[in-house]
Amino acid sequence: MKGNGGYGWGKGWGKGWANKEKKSYPSVPADFAIDENARYSGTVSVYNKWQGYGFVTLAQEGVVPDNKLFVHWSNIKTSDRFPFLLKEQQIEFGLLKWTEGWGDNKTLTLRAQNITLVGGGPVEVQDSLDAEKKTFIGGQQLRYSGKLKFYQPRMGFGYVAMADGYTFTEEVPKELRVEESEVNCGGKRPTQKMEDIAVEFGIVKNKRGQYLAYNMTMPGGMPLLKTLLENRQPLDSTIYTGKVSIYNWRQGWGFVIPSNVGALPAQVQTKLQEMLEASKAKGKKAEEQALYFAKADVQQGSQIKEGEEVSFQLYIDDKGAGACEVHASA
Repeated sequence: MKGNGGYGWGKGWGKGWANKEKKSYPSVPADFAIDENARYSGTVSVYNKWQGYGFVTLAQEGVVPDNKLFVHWSNIKTSDRFPFLLKEQQIEFGLLKWTEGWGDNKTLTLRAQNITLVGGGPVEVQDSLDAEKKTFIGGQQLRYSGKLKFYQPRMGFGYVAMADGYTFTEEVPKELRVEESEVNCGGKRPTQKMEDIAVEFGIVKNKRGQYLAYNMTMPGGMPLLKTLLENRQPLDSTIYTGKVSIYNWRQGWGFVIPSNVGALPAQVQTKLQEMLEASKAKGKKAEEQALYFAKADVQQGSQIKEGEEVSFQLYIDDKGAGACEVHASA
């Protein structure tokens, strides 16, 4: 587990490592050509699990500058609950152009995309490592039920309250801390606040004698996905257009103003009107009907900014209507 109660030390160390490595990351010219359909292989030279990125050395020399490629957790195809890679691990991937920075500080770089094991299989290392290194209360597969009191992504932890009726030979507390890596979001890192949610989990005991929640999911083993928690219902695959009115990329959310609200399905128009009225009732400035989107709703490899024209698809959920598959319009 991470230091300072399982969190702070890891963040500070990782940030220093991250900044040092990023400074050495090579840029490429705007006309640098890549084969978007090609697959390459390589060896992970370094990877920071908590920061969520690292570098791979390509087996095929001369493909990218310095024979070094950036890898990010969001591009890992994995069956693990928390995506990460291991040093010296052999992987396979494609290439993706990526722009770092904004305005005059933009730099065009490359990174790996669609990262798999060699041969195309999903990356899966977490369960086997856990079996070797963790001490389980009742076994790795045993599950307990309870309620997630809260999870705060900015802090990287939360607490669960175990349901009544369980007995132990050890003094396991009723409330257990749950770390970021044990919040099962189906291969994604948890990015949203959660509270008062029914969950199930295992229990582990760390080297300091602390009891912690392990592999926390929704009841039945379903991952804690925003789409499931908020009952998201994707609509048809019709493509709509609009303009990004707000995009807070650091916090991972934004709003799109549709080009033609009248062209949207009736149920979406109703949701938008309800959202507009609810915002006004709370005293918020809300002059136009806007569709919410999260960072996860932006198509992989697409970078968007405020004021930009975008294309998207639609969904509705318990909170209203939103945009998904968001990408810059051609």
